[in-house]
Amino acid sequence: MHIASLSLLAASLLSVGVAAAATPCARPADLTAFDIAGLKSKLMVTAITCDQQDLYNQFITRFRSDLMTHERNLNAYFARAFGGRAQREHDDYITSLANTLSESGIQQGTLFCQQNVGIFAEVLSLTKGADLPAYAASKAFPQPVALVACPAATRTAQATSGHR
Repeated sequence: MHIASLSLLAASLLSVGVAAAATPCARPADLTAFDIAGLKSKLMVTAITCDQQDLYNQFITRFRSDLMTHERNLNAYFARAFGGRAQREHDDYITSLANTLSESGIQQGTLFCQQNVGIFAEVLSLTKGADLPAYAASKAFPQPVALVACPAATRTAQATSGHR
């Protein structure tokens, strides 16, 4: 995809809004799920922009079960935060995330592929899916939502009462 096409994609995605702030605090599994969503979106935008769909497909295939676990955690967060609007808000978030990362690509211009294709070698060099959360967190991908981590006392109470 050329930068001009990416620009059109970004412009069309700008019309999609995401709720400004979620009601519940984000548990550790939620924060990890958002990090993984950022990684997946970064890889998707890079694959489309730089014609690297085969590498993206390798990533999805290799880490499928771990990615599904993180997706379930993301779904659970949106269900807690938005109830009956969870699916719509989740879809809006995913679209807004892709838009946020596409905007970054547009700002990099013709250097985008040169500066970003290496992420595939990095992520595909991970030996197991359990390595994905630390990798994704280390990259600190831009997020279109502001998350507030649950206080430690709340996390401890949730863990001991079985509400994860």
